[in-house]
Formats: sequence, C-alpha cells, structure tokens
Amino acid sequence: MKPVLKPGLLLSTIGVLLTAVSVGLFASWFVDLTWKEGLLLGAIVSSTDAAAVFSILRRKSIGLKGHLRPLLEFESGSNDPMAFFLTIGMTSWLSVEGFSPVDLIPMFFKQMIFGAVAGFLLGKGIVFLINKINLEYDGLYPVLMLGLVVLVYTVTDLVGGNGFLAVYLSAITMNQSRMLHHKSLVRFFDGIAWLMQIIMFIALGLLVYPTQVWPVAGLGFVIAMFLMFVARPLGVWASMSFFNFSNRKKGIYQLGRSSGSSADRLCYFSANCWSREK
Repeated sequence: MKPVLKPGLLLSTIGVLLTAVSVGLFASWFVDLTWKEGLLLGAIVSSTDAAAVFSILRRKSIGLKGHLRPLLEFESGSNDPMAFFLTIGMTSWLSVEGFSPVDLIPMFFKQMIFGAVAGFLLGKGIVFLINKINLEYDGLYPVLMLGLVVLVYTVTDLVGGNGFLAVYLSAITMNQSRMLHHKSLVRFFDGIAWLMQIIMFIALGLLVYPTQVWPVAGLGFVIAMFLMFVARPLGVWASMSFFNFSNRKKGIYQLGRSSGSSADRLCYFSANCWSREK
C-alpha cells in the first residue's frame, strides 16, 4: 500500500467526487430530476464494488505489472467511505431543512479523522484480545471476530466517525500484526464475503420488480454507459494526472475499476424513483 498511498487516496476521494458530480449533472440533464437529485444519484453509484475487483484480480489470476494491482485493490477498498459520506450528505441536503453544502466540510473531516483513528486503535485492541483470550474451541474465534467487526462499526458510528473506513483500517491493522488464527480467520471472512454478495443480490432481486424496471431501463442503461465511459475515466485521468502514470496504465486501471461497476444500485435507485413518482 505504501507506494500507492497518495494516488490511491486521491482516486478514492477526488476521483469519486468527480464521478459523482459528472454523473449527477448528466442525470439531471438527461432525466427529469433536479440537480440535487441528480447529485444524489451520482453519489450512490460513484464507488466501485470492491468484492468484484478483488475477485477478478485474485480468482482469475490476472497479472498486472508494477503498482497497478495494489492501486486497484487499495482504491476499490477505500472508496466506499467517500461514497457513503456523499450519499449521506446529499440525502441531508435534500431532506433536512436549513442544511447547507458548507456543513459537509466539517462533517467530512470528522467522519474521516474519527474513522481512521478508531479503526487503527480498535484494530490494535482486537489483536491484543485475540492473542490473549483462550477459547475452548477454535471454531469460536471466527464468531468472536465477526462480533468484533460489528463492534468496530458501531462504536465508530456512535462517535461520529465513518464506520466503513474504521472497519477497513482495523482489518489492515490486524493483517499487519502478529495475530493467532490469522489464516483460519482470513478463510472464514473470504467465505463471509461471498455469502454477503449472494445476500445482496437476493435482496436486490426481491426489491426490484420487472414492471418498475422496464419503463426506466433505457434511461438507466444510458446513465450506466455514461458512468463507465465518461464519468469514471474523467475521475481516473484527473486524479492520476498528478503522478507519473502513462496513458496506457491509466487505461488499464480504468478497465479494472469499471469491472466493479455499480449498475445494480443504479437500477434499484431508478426503479424506486419511478415507483415513488407514480
């Protein structure tokens, strides 16, 4: 992570912001949405699916030279906090009376700083607990760890930090520390990751009705194409222009980033907007 820390942070913050704004402005122009609603739509689809990116890179044995692979993994895992922040901010702007975009600035720093600090400290605390506690059965350690993950998110959220960032950084902290049962815990959470993807798509399938999707399928498809071929390349090129990356590497990175597309969330959002409008 260290060699790709700066470009990864820019991509997961400025890149996500540029993607959200460009999609939002295009959607407000292309669809019958206000520009605030368009920006909310852009915020929802601005991040990539980290699980899809990790699966493609690791399961398909794709070899990327240099720092492209760790950059893709780092950015795809760290862009969700920014997308979460933008979505909550835009929702507040639309629904809370007297809320101003200026209020997003202290909210951003509070969420990111508190989330980072809580993630690091709680990660160290979990390592200490796992190494000290002596459970009777080894199979209980994954159960304990799953509860601790929920605890990290909850505690961070209660103090006003970004829970997604805290969980991500606590896991990185644990991975870089000497912790008992490390390999078995990694295998356990690999299975949990697949289970969560299955549950997510089952939930999407249960919530979206074909009769609601078909009327907006064309609009959703055009916005998805704009997201993949215009908005995301814009965010990537603008963020990586500060560093010594060739156009070829930028293009390869963009292809990898587009593999974690958020088209599923776009269809779900469009269907719900259409049903509520009706």
